[in-house]
Amino acid sequence: MDAAMGVIHEVGHALYEQGLNKQQDGLPVQRALSMGIHESQSLFWERYMGQSLGFWEANLDVFHESFPVCKSQNVTALDIYKCVNKASAGCIRVDADELTYSMHVVLRFELEKALFDGSLEVEDLPAAWNMKMSELLGVTPDTDKIGVLQDVHWSDGSFGYFPSYTIGAMYAVQFYEHARGEIGEENFDAAVNSGDFSLARNWLCEKIHNVGSVYPSADELCLAVTGQKLNPDVYVTFLEEKYKGIYGLE
Repeated sequence: MDAAMGVIHEVGHALYEQGLNKQQDGLPVQRALSMGIHESQSLFWERYMGQSLGFWEANLDVFHESFPVCKSQNVTALDIYKCVNKASAGCIRVDADELTYSMHVVLRFELEKALFDGSLEVEDLPAAWNMKMSELLGVTPDTDKIGVLQDVHWSDGSFGYFPSYTIGAMYAVQFYEHARGEIGEENFDAAVNSGDFSLARNWLCEKIHNVGSVYPSADELCLAVTGQKLNPDVYVTFLEEKYKGIYGLE
């Protein structure tokens, strides 16, 4: 499932790049607006499409064809839906569920700030990582391999990048909710359930991909597309409703 969701995520990035206005090729305005918006496009597909029940109902036959053991064990679309939406704190960021993922981002962001303001030395980073992981997620890595060394970002100089994942997730759900509203929730969901993702893709291409960097900031793009700037309440409400339903907490 990690491989499947990873493929869906990266396809979202690719669709954004492929959807940029070809008539503006080579101009600054044709570029992707920001990494937060770039991550919103990958997370739109991974989380709000690929982690939906309708997506797996539409693709169950393909899944069974690729994983015949699951077919022989009568794995259903609902089984897969519950699997990809299981909430459980762990050490590895890329394997984290929607509910705990942002804590991984907070951990890295706070450590980055401490490194740059001089309050944390590099040699003390592994211990600080383990302490903050225990504080935020209630788990402690057994080794640095699954702790401070698990990401490539710092080793290649990508400091300040991690927040784009959570920012992207918040933009993505706002785009997702607005797309369903404009297209019509019944029409949107029926298309996904049938395996037709063109409504979602065409909406994203028209509203986000094709405009590139016309808007000077992600918030101004979000305002133009959804009628409001980034609103974290949309993200929190979505997660509350979704996971209360999955775990029968309503």
